[in-house]
Amino acid sequence: MTVPSVTLNSGYDIPQLGFGVFLVPPAEAEKAVSEALEVGYRHIDTAAIYKNEEGVGAAIAASGIPRDELFITTKLWNDRQAGDEPLAAIRESLDKLQLDHVDLYLTHWPTPEKNTYVNAWEKLIAIRDAGLSRSIGVSNHLPEHLDRLVAETGVVPAVDQIELHPAYQQRDELAWAADHGTIIESWGPLGQGKYPLFENPAVVAAAEAHGVSPAQAVIRWHLQRGFVVFPKSTRKERMAENFEVFGFELTADEVAAIDALDTGDGSGRVGTHPLEFN
Repeated sequence: MTVPSVTLNSGYDIPQLGFGVFLVPPAEAEKAVSEALEVGYRHIDTAAIYKNEEGVGAAIAASGIPRDELFITTKLWNDRQAGDEPLAAIRESLDKLQLDHVDLYLTHWPTPEKNTYVNAWEKLIAIRDAGLSRSIGVSNHLPEHLDRLVAETGVVPAVDQIELHPAYQQRDELAWAADHGTIIESWGPLGQGKYPLFENPAVVAAAEAHGVSPAQAVIRWHLQRGFVVFPKSTRKERMAENFEVFGFELTADEVAAIDALDTGDGSGRVGTHPLEFN
């Protein structure tokens, strides 16, 4: 199965469907990633704060899959944004991942009260220029943060990885990304089980129309909206189910019905607000 890709502003292609390892315990990471690679995933998304980069690296090394067939992302944690810390942090991540470069390196949160996110972005530019990451981007950054990064450096993030699911679609962030050529990555794409998404009539109807599960219908919605999406599971059968989303296509009406599930007032958020995480 060939996963579709989208092209980043760096010129590199990124697979739209990836395997995320948020909250995968370090002791389970190697097995989980190995099974994901066996299923067919070639895009793995980790982060320094997940404390499972070693397991991800071990699975990659054991897989025998050529490096150029893999897309690996990791992230800079908030307490490493100041000074030259990002340069040390990426080298530590690369050592743990057993890689000489990642395909995408992200600043994890803007932590606006610390006011270090512009310095972090400047250092990520240096990291990219040194060949330690092919592309660079951000996570959980709002338009006000993104505007400042671009104004002060002239470099537009390749991606913004944000909480995004049917009840919480962050339309201002989507509009900014569309205007600037930034790709949106969806974390928590199924709402993390924190609201009854799979019981919603629009989701149920789309799933039943195509003979798929509600989760598959929602993942397909993300793909058709052009987002990069990371459904998470440590169960191989669920990993496989989440991967089987390329044999059907939602109709325009089905996409619109799921679009309409956005609360519009931010009440659908299930994670932390970027202005409140410092």
